[in-house]
Amino acid sequence: MRKPLLVASDVDGTLIDPLDRLSERTRRAVGAVRAAGIPFVLSTGRPPRWVHLVSDELELDGYAVTANGALVYDVGQRQVVRSWLLEPVLLGDVASALTKAIPGCAFAVERPPNGDEPTFLPDQPYGAFLSEHGYTHAWPESQSVEASRAEILGHPAIKLLVRHEGMNSEAMAVAAEAVLAGAVGITFSTSAGLIELASPGITKATGLAWVAQRLGVAQADVIAFGDMANDLEMIEWAGHGVAMANAHPELIELADEVTASNAEDGVAAVLERWF
Repeated sequence: MRKPLLVASDVDGTLIDPLDRLSERTRRAVGAVRAAGIPFVLSTGRPPRWVHLVSDELELDGYAVTANGALVYDVGQRQVVRSWLLEPVLLGDVASALTKAIPGCAFAVERPPNGDEPTFLPDQPYGAFLSEHGYTHAWPESQSVEASRAEILGHPAIKLLVRHEGMNSEAMAVAAEAVLAGAVGITFSTSAGLIELASPGITKATGLAWVAQRLGVAQADVIAFGDMANDLEMIEWAGHGVAMANAHPELIELADEVTASNAEDGVAAVLERWF
């Protein structure tokens, strides 16, 4: 492709290395993109509070596509600019169906930050992560507020997380799709027994398309990088979709290009062609 006018990158498994670090080469590549006046957009399953850890380190001040596309966030202003929420009635129906389809599963939700639709936890300005008793985190560093299922499902959420330690995420996604049939968007960013649900039709692609339109950048001029199933739609939508060498097989098959792994600065290796 010609020189991209917008660069979008997933974070975990893509931009940062297996030890959750940003390499010096990657920092330089992102800095060169920004110095050229090209927007660099983080596009991630992370909620805003976990995006800051990366955006601040890279000195980004524009948009980030967070929560798998359900929330577009201005990382410089610390402000939500667009969101697509799961409403309580839908949350309740989905949880009821999945309790039968995936026995033993447990639920958690991501709530939007204050300044968008308010949460009932005003001391958490970057959103709230609530989980029911029995929910175990797929990532050890994760923290949540324990709440009843009624509280978890009783307020709008940007993401519903479904956890089952005894299954892999791929099998959970198949079971969920069989009973939900398009009622919500279903994806996963790890194979460790966790699926993530969003409003129907909402993916990283829809969030990134909204950003591109807002910035006046054509789809053909967008390059996007990813590694997991939650990147599939974004990689397909972008003018040039790039999969990491460590990516999920479906993503590697779909991508326009496969670069080196996140341990080998695969994102930087591609961006250095132009920047």
